[in-house]
Amino acid sequence: MPQPPPALSDARAPDLPWYREVTPDQWKAFVAAYLGWVLDAFDFNILTFLLVDIERNFTVNNALAGALGTVTLMFRMVGGIASGTAADRWGRKFPLMLSILWYSVFAFLGGFSPTYTVLFICRALFGIGMGGVWAAGMPLAIEHWPVRLRGKVSGMLQSGYSTGFMLSAFAFSAIYPLVNQDGRGWRTMLWIGVLPALLVIFIVTSVKESPIWLERQRHLRAAGTPNTLSIARLFRRDLLADTIQTSLMMGAFLVFYYSITFWYATLVRLTRPSTLVYVVALNLGTMVGNLIWGELSETSLGRRGAATIATLGGVVFIPLYLFTTSTPAMLAGALLMGGFGAGNFGVIPSYLNERFPTAVRAVGAGFAYHVGAFLGSFTTFFIGDLRDGGMPLNHAMAWCIGASGLLVVVILRFGPETRGRALDAAR
Repeated sequence: MPQPPPALSDARAPDLPWYREVTPDQWKAFVAAYLGWVLDAFDFNILTFLLVDIERNFTVNNALAGALGTVTLMFRMVGGIASGTAADRWGRKFPLMLSILWYSVFAFLGGFSPTYTVLFICRALFGIGMGGVWAAGMPLAIEHWPVRLRGKVSGMLQSGYSTGFMLSAFAFSAIYPLVNQDGRGWRTMLWIGVLPALLVIFIVTSVKESPIWLERQRHLRAAGTPNTLSIARLFRRDLLADTIQTSLMMGAFLVFYYSITFWYATLVRLTRPSTLVYVVALNLGTMVGNLIWGELSETSLGRRGAATIATLGGVVFIPLYLFTTSTPAMLAGALLMGGFGAGNFGVIPSYLNERFPTAVRAVGAGFAYHVGAFLGSFTTFFIGDLRDGGMPLNHAMAWCIGASGLLVVVILRFGPETRGRALDAAR
């Protein structure tokens, strides 16, 4: 019987540290997906620090400022579906590279916007690339890594988003004051968004295609079966329930996440001269939370149990996160909300990729994640609109965090547990 490629095996040396089990090729696949997500998050979140400037520059209200986040998240669905379909048909690498180039270009072009409408269009087109990175990058990394380390790599991958968020906070604090002498510093901050395009050079030269995807191509050739576009299969009877449940679940997760994060820098700027330390605390907490909950999802808690406890913790810490005024309490609230509330995403890369067979893994996980992003996209506009209607920003955020957190817990219970599920190349 032919042996599976090394990345498909889950054998381990008894006393070998986990990081020594991972081969150089597996690490390179991880780095490609991780950095793609880090830089994607940087380009998206730098905008959250610039909303005040954009409102002033284009004379728009809070709702329209929030709509820049909404339209980006809506168009993530387009990118996620297109990139996921391409990744199942032609491999994971090419769509990942194209998506990185795409979002880099439109982040850069947004800095030249002469009107709010042009900026709105640029952020919409940016969203296509943003969605494509997750859909192609996550299966590339997860299909490379051993089964027993899938929860760990899931948390590590998702923590990249928080790393990118923190990088945007550092860039805003260090670079923005230097380039904002004429009130146009926000444009420079968007121009920085072209730098992720350099990552494509590393992917082209160093990263190998997913071994599970390659193994599936061998199965198809041996059986004489054409490799057709995968998206239609998501709506067949055997997968329809999974498609619907994961999409609704991700909608709840992303309403929860954007309720926590999108307006947070603005909230801090209302009472503090600098946002850096608080945004860093939130994202450090999120990074640690992603790692912890991803790791705990490999225990008897499973994917669903770990995500449930993390989400409920986020709901519990709403008062500390949003309704305190002293510096120590605000920092504690940011750390804990990151560690629990935003940290619940540590299970998502593994859980979504385990829910779909190899033939539709990229498009299935990408579709669910980005339909969820579409559903969650209205959160940023909705909170801005509540604020325009007279509701204090912290109250608007609190209501959205609490309601969506409880919805996450409910919808999770309608899906199966997937811990330890094999990613079968024959399916």
